[in-house]
Amino acid sequence: MTFLTRIFGGRRERERLRPLYDAVVAAGRAPVWYRDGEVPDSVEGRFEMIAATLSLVLLRLEADGEATRRDSVFVVGKHIGKIMGAVGGRLGVFRGAGSLDEPVRHNIFRNAPPSEAAVAKVAKRLEAFRAALAALPSETLLNGNVPTP
Repeated sequence: MTFLTRIFGGRRERERLRPLYDAVVAAGRAPVWYRDGEVPDSVEGRFEMIAATLSLVLLRLEADGEATRRDSVFVVGKHIGKIMGAVGGRLGVFRGAGSLDEPVRHNIFRNAPPSEAAVAKVAKRLEAFRAALAALPSETLLNGNVPTP
């Protein structure tokens, strides 16, 4: 068993969590973020929304403690590069935030939002996404059933 396999699991474990990974990416790419929330429909804008939705999913899994901690590592294991740095920062910011207005303004719009209304729309939708995640059992999430943003 290689070092990386021990950390990120084997192919079978990664494939088991593929539906969750796909669902997280789909949630981050949902047109509503770009159409209603005015997030830039660009590589960077999509990256920011995928990182934000992934962060909220990981925080939800973290809430269940050790039971899901190992599984959450497998979700991000395949694509660790740039996104892990982005997700790492967001985990701390989102973990301590009641309202997501400031994290949205700072992370998604890089302190240059198109309008305060756009910040409020994205923050409100992310807060609803976070609440919907909290209502789901971990096993449901791990099977790839992620709420629609």
